[in-house]
Amino acid sequence: MSIKNQSKLQRFGELQQARVIALFSLVGMSITFLMMCFAIKNANITLAISLLFASAVYGVAFYLVNNKNHVKLSSYIIIYSLYALMLYLVYSGGVASTGPLWIFIVPPVSLYVHGLRRGLINITVFVLLICLIMFIPQSVYAHAIYPIEFKLRLLYSFLTISFLSALYEYSRSQLYNNALELNQKLHHLAHYDDLTGLHNRRDAQRKLNKKIAVADTSKPLSILLCDIDFFKLVNDKYGHSAGDAVLTELSQVFKASLRETDYVARWGGEEFLFILAQTDQAAAFDVAERLRCAVFKHTVSLDDEDIKVTISIGIKEYQQDLTSDQLINDADKALYEAKRLGRNRSIPA
Repeated sequence: MSIKNQSKLQRFGELQQARVIALFSLVGMSITFLMMCFAIKNANITLAISLLFASAVYGVAFYLVNNKNHVKLSSYIIIYSLYALMLYLVYSGGVASTGPLWIFIVPPVSLYVHGLRRGLINITVFVLLICLIMFIPQSVYAHAIYPIEFKLRLLYSFLTISFLSALYEYSRSQLYNNALELNQKLHHLAHYDDLTGLHNRRDAQRKLNKKIAVADTSKPLSILLCDIDFFKLVNDKYGHSAGDAVLTELSQVFKASLRETDYVARWGGEEFLFILAQTDQAAAFDVAERLRCAVFKHTVSLDDEDIKVTISIGIKEYQQDLTSDQLINDADKALYEAKRLGRNRSIPA
């Protein structure tokens, strides 16, 4: 996958996470504020103050993610304030000893915010802490009292929800990774030739149009249109697998012979298009001759056969107001002239 496409997917994922974090902050702020009102009604001032503080924390998290785009900071504020609030509800009992029933929101939120591995670690620590709170005798420190059946069923239910949430998070991450892999394959098919690994015709056309759009007299632009001489004879004599091997090896020769700023694509069949940025016709001719000589010296070894081929190259420098089609047509005419004059040569248009 290209860096550009990968960054797009990452930005999309970050945007989705920001929306979820903002929504959870808003819901958390509203629910804890409403719970605070019930606590005041029941004259439980300590619980009311705790819930008011939690509501304010969620409000800060909502502000940070919605107005400042601090997604990571907001997510940490949410998850750790959630842990603290849940532990307090287990410790104090909440309203009519129903506080522990809220802990079931911990697994999905923790796994979403922290991911599978870290989320499970945090959930494990959370379980150990609530066990300490509920099972340590009252003689050690005062805390809400729950029947043993309630405590055990609470833990069993919590562990079941944690398992199901982890399974969902694992499935979600697998689907996301599969989507990334599929996107990478589609991107490769859209931009690269499957046989040679070079850019394909579609990508070359896009690249050429882009270069033409910014070309000017101070930054010359040239193209080379290259064709393997008598390639049909290679296929007829040695078979199409040998022809594929020739195309593949010559593609590597081309890449090894080009400069970093040069671009090469398989234009179709045995034709290749080279886009040479900041290169006038004279310099393009030097590049073409270097490519031609490199191919001439190269031998494709296939089983017991050594195959040698040559290439012919048409050269054209971009002139103002030329379209990409006109530029390629002119290079193609020069290529035809190179073949007419005996092949294995470079001809400027």
